[in-house]
Formats: sequence, structure tokens, C-alpha cells
Amino acid sequence: MQGVLAADRHDDYLRAPDLDAALAMLAAGPCRILAGGTDVFPSLQDRPLVGRVLDISGIADLRQITQNDDHWSIGAAVSWRDVIRAALPPAFDGLKAAACEVGSWQIQNRATLVGNICNASPAADGVPALLTMDAAVQLQSCRGSRVMPLASFIIGNRKTKRADDEMVTAILVPKAATAGQGYFYKLGARRYLVISIGMVAMRLLCDSQQKIAEIAIAVGACSEVATRLNDLEQHLCGQPLAGAADIISPSHFAGLSPIDDVRAPASYRIDAVEEAVRRLIAKAGSDMGHAKQWLA
Repeated sequence: MQGVLAADRHDDYLRAPDLDAALAMLAAGPCRILAGGTDVFPSLQDRPLVGRVLDISGIADLRQITQNDDHWSIGAAVSWRDVIRAALPPAFDGLKAAACEVGSWQIQNRATLVGNICNASPAADGVPALLTMDAAVQLQSCRGSRVMPLASFIIGNRKTKRADDEMVTAILVPKAATAGQGYFYKLGARRYLVISIGMVAMRLLCDSQQKIAEIAIAVGACSEVATRLNDLEQHLCGQPLAGAADIISPSHFAGLSPIDDVRAPASYRIDAVEEAVRRLIAKAGSDMGHAKQWLA
């Protein structure tokens, strides 16, 4: 609250009534974009919030989850709780599971999915599940609009390809990548209110013979940027689900680059996500008889 008052006194707190106004404010100079504020304010600690702040929380068009023939669109001001409550295909269940583990209910009511992406933490809960659905971000400015794959948008720890005059207005999920069932597993030092040691999201579609027709697996908190395990996906595709876990080996995780920190050593993180993948595949196998929607 101290930070908001500091900005307001210097006329640097800008509240946009609509998207056009927000983009015009961004064009006038760099701003810190504020939606839920759940990443911004903790990062300040005891420091005041300085510089121009653009509050987009009141833009109604950005609080919508919509669809057309090609994709689902999740607006920039959509909260985690909005995601949990939305009527979405089973492929989004991994994202919903991640949403349920983001902080407390109060945080879930305020924090936004797009804010989680733009904060670009290696442990961002929403990124792995979105990667399994080939999500993209829609960036808009007064100069125009562009769409970029999420896998290309985040380029490092707290780093993205968003230009200073751009805003991520939506996350786009192609319907072609929403077949099957979504899963999510997060490992932390405790069950809730924790930064993860490692996390895994998976989207799985099986054929009528219970063989894997499509699979997408992404790992977070084990590299600067969450990563799809493309090699493992290729090895699993076409295999019977019942024996799929036996195919997994440490070599499938060689591309990850976890860090040693106070939460866990790098070696433990690798072992943990390998086990997490096995558990998700085992859970999918146990769910097989109850989920016709993820049979091709």
C-alpha cells in the first residue's frame, strides 16, 4: 500500500479505463503493468513503488475467457480463480490443478495467469501446463499486434521478449492442442504456499488400444525457463500406456539445468521430476477406465 501511495503522489499511478487508453499510456513511456499485484508488491519489500504504474485491473475486456473456432483466449486480467471456475476442456485440468496450488485463496482471487507468465520466474506455476498445450501470447501496442509462442516469449529468469510499449493482452491456446487429459504435479517443502522444488505438467491422449496417441510433458523449476521434454515425448508416443513408465530414463532429463539452492540441490530436483513424470503416467493409467474424453 505504501508503494501505491508513493506513485499516486507523483501522478505516476495510471488507471486505464479500456485497452486503447492503456496502450496509449504505454506508448507515452515505460510503465510497470499492474493487474493483481501479487508479484509486484512482495518484490518491493519495504521500498516504495517508484516510476510509472499502469493499473489494468479495471479493463473488463481483459477479464474474459473466450473461444473461437481456432483457439481459447485467456485475458490479461483473468485471475487464477477465474481459471479454476471456467468451463474448459479436460486438457486444461493440469492448468487448473496448478491454479489450485498458487498461494492462498486470497492470492488466487487476485493474481492473474498472464502476470504469472510475464513475471517469468523459473518456478512460475502456470508455464508448464500452458506449454503442454502449445500456448502463445498475444502482444499489443499502438504499433500493432503480434502473437508469439510461449516457449519463445520467456527467455530467462525474469526476462521476456515484451517490448516496453507492449502489453500481453491474452494467452492463446490452440484447440488443436487441447485433445486429451491434463495433469500437474508440484513438489515443494510443504503442501501449500510454497515455491516449488520441481513441477511437471502432462497432457495425454490415448487411442482405443490404450496406446499413447499424443503426449506433451513440460518441467518447471529445473531450468531458467520451463522446458518441454521433446525427446521423452517421442519415445513414449505409440507405446502402451501400461508400460510407458518403464521407458523413462535419466537421459530424457539431460537437457534440464536445475540450480542448487536452499530448497533443494540440483541432483534432487532431477530425481524428483523423473519420479513425478512416472507418477503422472501411473495416475493416467489408473484413470483410463473413467475418462473416455481422452481416448482418440
